[in-house]
Amino acid sequence: MSLAERLAAQIRVGGPMTIAQFMTACLHDPKDGYYATRPALGAEGDFITAPLVSQMFGELIGAWLVECWERLGRPTPFRLVEIGPGDGTLMSDILRLARLAPDFAAAADLWLVEVSAPLHEAQRRRLEGGPVAPKWAAALSEVPGGAPLLLVANELLDCLPVRQYLMTPQGWAERLVGLDAAGGLAFGYTPSPGAGPSEAPQGAVFERSPAQEAVGAELGARIVRDGGAALLIDYGRDRPEFGDTLQALKRHQKVDVLTCPGAADLTVHADFPAVLSAARGAGAATHITTQGEFLLRLGLDQRAAALARARPDRAAELARQRERLAAPDQMGELFKAAVIASPGWPVPAFEEPA
Repeated sequence: MSLAERLAAQIRVGGPMTIAQFMTACLHDPKDGYYATRPALGAEGDFITAPLVSQMFGELIGAWLVECWERLGRPTPFRLVEIGPGDGTLMSDILRLARLAPDFAAAADLWLVEVSAPLHEAQRRRLEGGPVAPKWAAALSEVPGGAPLLLVANELLDCLPVRQYLMTPQGWAERLVGLDAAGGLAFGYTPSPGAGPSEAPQGAVFERSPAQEAVGAELGARIVRDGGAALLIDYGRDRPEFGDTLQALKRHQKVDVLTCPGAADLTVHADFPAVLSAARGAGAATHITTQGEFLLRLGLDQRAAALARARPDRAAELARQRERLAAPDQMGELFKAAVIASPGWPVPAFEEPA
């Protein structure tokens, strides 16, 4: 029985499910969930992330982490953590840069937070024999405290489940996944008074992700307690706004969300205002800018030029990679870089708190 058939059977017995419940099943069902069974990253897969666009992305983040460690007073040990490490490319590039700072590498207690068995294995293969041996955890709460935290999460928030609400003439209604007359999966709505802002136009879609907010609150509390900083890079909004951002991606193309549960990646926009508000509520400082601006402040142009001088045959390729990462009409503006940090210390590449 396919995941779509099992979800339909579940709905027939228990009634419609929220978008958040549907996303969780499609991504993490142990038998057929996308990340549990068939995550496909890269040019030949379903989607591509910034670390797979260019080594420069990970190298610059590695340099940022080393500078953060220096500004924290070079603590030994510190927890170096990546949540949602993909196939391990980003951490591999970070650690390659860390070879230039042997004291940083020696002080790092490296943890990868991963729930996907196939990705766990890919990370193990890629990082085997590297300068820092990783440990794995299924949740940040499993990573020991008692030492400063330097954390990176690239494209984590976008795969956390959301609930969606539509403003109708009668008020807010929650979007659900139920069944149509033929027994197939279909969207429907149920009244949900007060679910969203009172001032909203007819037809507005309001998304809220308690899961994303929980990440902000947990990171804020952890950093206030132990010190450090968490860098979150994702595509999404830096101010509150309406819109339906749920999409399914398969072979780099958008497909119908309900057509192939478990066989496509489901994503939504990161809600940075809510995430950072939750972190500030825990007492942390927050900062946000665009990915393009963040990478340019870290020296993306200089790094691309240095690589091009060393490999003139790759100059055109490096120029394309630079544009993909930082150009406003590519990843530069849609993707944001946000930091949750200990109050009162200057975070590299960021200026005033958000």
